[in-house]
Amino acid sequence: MNQLKIIELAEGWEFMVKGIAKLKRILEEEPELHFSSEEYMMLYTTIYNMCTQKPPNDYSQQLYDKYKEAFEEHINSTVLPCLREKHGEFLLKELVRRWANHKIMVRWLSRFFHYLDRYFITRRTLPNLYEVGLTCFRDLVYEELKVAVRDAVIALIDVEREGDQIDRALLKNVLDIYVEIGMSLMEYYENDFEDELLKDSSDYYSRKASNWIVEDSCPDYMFKAEECLKKEKDRVSHYLHSSSEQKLVEKVQNELLVVYTTQLLEKEHSGCRALLREDKVEDLSRMYRLFSKVPKGLDPVASIFKQHVTAEGTTLVQQAEEAASNKAELTVGSQEQVFIRKVIELHDKYFSYVNDCFGNHSLFHKSLKEAFEVFCNKKVSGCSSAELLASFCDNILKKGGNEKLSDEAIEETLDKVVKLLAYISDKDLYAEFYRKKLSRRLLFDKSANDDHERIILTKLKQQCGGQFTSKMEGMVTDLTLARDNQNRFEEYLGNNPNANPGIDFSVTVLTTGFWPSYKSCDLSLPAEMVKCVEVFKEFYRTITKHRKLTWIYSLGTCNINGKFVPRPIELIVGTYQAAALLLFNQSDRLSYSEIKTQLNLADDDLVRLLQSLSCAKYKILIKEPNTKTVTPNDNFEFNSKFTDKMRRIRIPLPPVDERKRVVEDVDKDRRYSIDASIVRIMKSRKVLGHQQLVMECVEQLSRMFKPDFKAIKKRIEDLITRDYLERDKENPNMFRYLA
Repeated sequence: MNQLKIIELAEGWEFMVKGIAKLKRILEEEPELHFSSEEYMMLYTTIYNMCTQKPPNDYSQQLYDKYKEAFEEHINSTVLPCLREKHGEFLLKELVRRWANHKIMVRWLSRFFHYLDRYFITRRTLPNLYEVGLTCFRDLVYEELKVAVRDAVIALIDVEREGDQIDRALLKNVLDIYVEIGMSLMEYYENDFEDELLKDSSDYYSRKASNWIVEDSCPDYMFKAEECLKKEKDRVSHYLHSSSEQKLVEKVQNELLVVYTTQLLEKEHSGCRALLREDKVEDLSRMYRLFSKVPKGLDPVASIFKQHVTAEGTTLVQQAEEAASNKAELTVGSQEQVFIRKVIELHDKYFSYVNDCFGNHSLFHKSLKEAFEVFCNKKVSGCSSAELLASFCDNILKKGGNEKLSDEAIEETLDKVVKLLAYISDKDLYAEFYRKKLSRRLLFDKSANDDHERIILTKLKQQCGGQFTSKMEGMVTDLTLARDNQNRFEEYLGNNPNANPGIDFSVTVLTTGFWPSYKSCDLSLPAEMVKCVEVFKEFYRTITKHRKLTWIYSLGTCNINGKFVPRPIELIVGTYQAAALLLFNQSDRLSYSEIKTQLNLADDDLVRLLQSLSCAKYKILIKEPNTKTVTPNDNFEFNSKFTDKMRRIRIPLPPVDERKRVVEDVDKDRRYSIDASIVRIMKSRKVLGHQQLVMECVEQLSRMFKPDFKAIKKRIEDLITRDYLERDKENPNMFRYLA
C-alpha cells in the first residue's frame, strides 16, 4: 500500500482556517452559504489525518490548542468590539445574537475536530470541545459584560413593574445565557444575577409598601400586594428561572406583608377587626391567602379572629342578662331559646368563615373553639350554659314547644346543639339536666317524635362517647319494654276477671339505674288505688321474682270525675292531688293536719298540692282563711259550685326548682369520678408526685368536666384516710399506692 502523504501542521491548519473563515461569513453576513458534504468531509478528514499520523507528526495537542485559539481570535476581533459599543436593551439584543452564533460555531467546529473528542481528550481527561468553546465565551465575553447585562435586565424588570411593556422573550434569552454558561450549574445565574435581582426587588417593594401603608385601606393594600405577588410569579413563568420563584416571592412577601403585618391588621377603620365586624368575606379570604404563605403569618389573624368572636359572644351573654332582668321584654320560658338560638347563629356564621374564608385551617378552628369556650361557660342570669342547652333541646323535642320546625330543620338544629356542647366544660351537668328533661318527655308522653330522640342520642354518643348516653339510651329502651309490660298486664286482667281493680290504670316499670333519682314516700293511698297496686304486684310476680318494685307516686297521673253542681268536669291531676281529693268523698271539711295525717305526706309536698287545688287558677277546694298561701292552721272543703267552660281541665302542681338538686347530684358523681381517676392513675404508676397526679387527673376527666384543683386535693386526702394512698414520709408531695 502506498503510504499517505504527511500533512504538516502549518499546511493543515491553513486549510482549516479557510473552513473557519467560511463559517464566520455564514454567521456574520452570508447565512445563505452552507458547507457541502465534500467540504465537511475534507475538513473532518484533515483533522483526522493530522491526529492519526505517527509521532512526531501527531498534532493532536497542537490542534486542541488551535481549536481554542480560533474562538479567542473570533471573540476578540469581532464579538467584543460589537458588544462594547452597545448599552441597555441594545446590548442585550446583541448579546443574545452573539451567543446564538457562538453556540452554532461551537457545534460546527466540534464536528470538524470530533476525532479529538473521541480519542485524544478521553485519554488525557481534558475538557471536551463543547466545554472549551463555551468556556472561551464565558471567560472573554461574559466576565467582562455580566454586570452591565445584569443591570440592563433588572432595569427592564423595574420598567415592567411600573406597568410598561417590555420584550419578555429577549429577557428569557438573556437569562438562559446565565444558566447555559454554568453548564448544568446554577452558580452563575444565582451569584451574578439572582442575588442582585432579589436585593433590587426588596428595595423596590419596600419603597412601594411605605407609601401604600399610609395611603391605602387594608383591603386596597392587600389587593395591591396580591396583584404584585401574582405578577412576580408570572414573571418567573415567562423569563426568570423557576428556581427563583420561592426566593422572589419570599422577598416580596417580607417587604409587603411581614414588615407591615401589625400596622396592616390593626388599621383602625379597615383592619382585620373592621373586616370581621362588617362581614367583608372576600377581603378576609384575601387576607388568609396572603398571610397563609408567610411563616407564622396566620397567628396574628387567628388571634384577632378569636378576640372578635369572644367579644361577640360575650355581648350575647350581656344581652341575655339584660333581657332576663327585664321581664316585660323577655319571659323566663323563652330566655334559653333566644340566647341559645343566637349562639347557634353566631357559631354558624363564624364556622362558615373558618371553612370559606380561612381555608378550613386548624388554627382558626382552634381559635373558634377557644372563643366559644370563653362565653359558652359563663352563667346567664344564674343558669349555666349546660342547663340552657338542655332546656333548648327539650323545647325542640317536646310536643307544643316554641320552635315549629320541619323534621330536617330539627335534625340540623340538634346537630348544631351537639357541636355547641363540645365547647361546654360541664358536659356531665348537661347530661344530668338533659336526662331530667328526657325523663319528663318520656314519662308524660311529651316527646314529639321518637326518631328525633334517637337521632340526638346518636349524635351525643358520637361526640361524647357511649358512657355519656348509656343511661339515656336505657331510658328510651325502658319505655319500649314498659309498653310491652302494660300489654301483658292487660292480657293478665282479661284472663283473671277476679283480679280486676275496677279502675282503668297503667303502670310504667323503669330500671332504677337509668333514670334520675325520684323521691319516693309512703303515701297512704285511697282504697281504690291500693287495690290497683296489689293487683299489679301479683301480676309482676308472675313475670319475675327477683326484682323489687318501688312506687314513685309523684310521677303518677289520674283522671278524676268531679261531680260539681253546675256540671261534672274531668280533672287531670297528679297522684298526690287525686289522693287528697278522694278524701273529700268521705268528709265535707278537713283541716290541714287531718289531710296530712291521712295522706302521710311531708309538709313540703302537702303545701304544694293543697296550693294547686285551692290557691291557683282552678279552686277545687275552698280554703279558710282565703289567702294565697297554705298554712298548718288552714281548713279545706270541697267546692261543689266550681265550674269551667272546659269539660276537661289539667291542674298542674307548682313547679319545683330542681336545679339545686341536679347540681348536688352532679357534684356527688364528680367526687366518685375523681376518686376513680386518682386510684386508676396510682394503680398504674404506684408512686407519683402531687403535681403530676393532679395534672393527669385533670387530663383524664376534662372530657366530661373541668375538675377543681381544690376538689382533687380534698379527694386525695380522703383516699389517704381510707388507706388507698399514703404520703411519702420524707417527701410530703409524693404519694404511694397501697395495694
